[in-house]
Amino acid sequence: MKVEQIYTGCLAHAAYYIESKGEAAVFDPLREVQPYIDRAQIDNAEIKYVFETHFHADFVSGHLDLQKKTGAAIVFGPMAKPGYDAIIAEDGQVFKVGDYKVKVIHTPGHTMESTTYLLLDENDEMHGIITGDTLFIGDVGRPDLAQHVVSDLTEEKLASHLFDSLRNKIMPLPDHLIVYPNHGAGSACGKMMSKETTDTLGNQKKVNYALRADMTREEFMKELLTGLTAPPGYFPQNVLMNIQGYESLDDIMERGTQPLSPDAFEAAANETGALVLDTREAEDFMNGFIPNSINIGLDGSFAQWVGEMIPDVKQAILLVTDADKEEEAVTRLSRVGYDNTIGFLAGGFESWKKAGKEYETTARITVEEVVAQYESGTLPLVIDVRKKSEFDSEHLIDALNIPLNEINQHLAQIPKDKPFLLHCAGGYRSMIASSILKQRGWDNFADIIGGFDELKETVLPKSEYVCPTTLL
Repeated sequence: MKVEQIYTGCLAHAAYYIESKGEAAVFDPLREVQPYIDRAQIDNAEIKYVFETHFHADFVSGHLDLQKKTGAAIVFGPMAKPGYDAIIAEDGQVFKVGDYKVKVIHTPGHTMESTTYLLLDENDEMHGIITGDTLFIGDVGRPDLAQHVVSDLTEEKLASHLFDSLRNKIMPLPDHLIVYPNHGAGSACGKMMSKETTDTLGNQKKVNYALRADMTREEFMKELLTGLTAPPGYFPQNVLMNIQGYESLDDIMERGTQPLSPDAFEAAANETGALVLDTREAEDFMNGFIPNSINIGLDGSFAQWVGEMIPDVKQAILLVTDADKEEEAVTRLSRVGYDNTIGFLAGGFESWKKAGKEYETTARITVEEVVAQYESGTLPLVIDVRKKSEFDSEHLIDALNIPLNEINQHLAQIPKDKPFLLHCAGGYRSMIASSILKQRGWDNFADIIGGFDELKETVLPKSEYVCPTTLL
């Protein structure tokens, strides 16, 4: 049986495609659905079903657009209550895709409607399980997200449900089955996910902490809930979009890719209150940017950091991009529900400069210069904007940890009357922080080029390395 994993690195997301005898099915598609339609056309197949493992929090699924464009039926597991037409399957129900079969296994825990799909080949042999956020490689789905939408669904209740789902529904299945999860390392839907994106169930029973056979319910719940941090603020908003429905991506793309001259761009920013989002690389942004703009580079975990740093998915956005990158930016914004892009700066930042418009720069400093400051006794305060788990693992002595996703809540800790330095792991997140601080009036800092990846190789005093217990 052939199962095609379609992996998108910036979201650490995996969709799946199967095809048999001219019929196809897609599992947990991303917002832009044309690639799935194109894939089915290669096989001369019609997409019969769109299977959803649950109402996703970290991205907006493409199930509705795929249904509209292909006529495919949307399938959810038991307890799902979408605001649109869909098949709500029963536990154990079987769907046919050509000679293949897809069996519904209700596995509540990550959410109450969470469902695993058991794949059976043309010989009725069990091949694998598409697990959504129930079971990852090396981890299981965090059980604390649903309570941000339904307050009665506490993390303790869901953790207990997940314990039962794993023991009663997943672990009894044969060891040879291939596990196809919805996410890999880098996703905020679990705390210790592997970089591997598939494995056998048998190996996961050996190495995944959550599948230990001798684990009690209490031990499971304690290990699962330890190390969780607050989920990104956009997660509940994405859940509601996936439950209630959303605007067609075609309309979003048409609106978001409107080219604007510098004058029109400036007028739109002033008249609409739109956020100016600059998606260029950190070095380009450093050398010149539109005042009050925020830098989140496309060449990184763009969608995730947009979701972390822009509280409202309905926020109007104006884009500054590299040449011919506006469509990619609008697409990737829509993946996490930011559908209100209202145009982009035609000709990019250079057109802004040529028009004689005001712009700003921000300072950066090399690691060698930081070392020289340390050796001369003039090293200022260093602010580390990495995650707490990264900081706890290893950091510069006397550095102050303010994780990037919490920076707006800790501005009072950041001095305005004396210089300081910023760093993350490599420079991507610290430039986001730099742009936010510039927007809020700070001008007494420099970003360390190369970040902690280079700082840790110097003579600067560091804490002892500790293996992280969570990657959140």
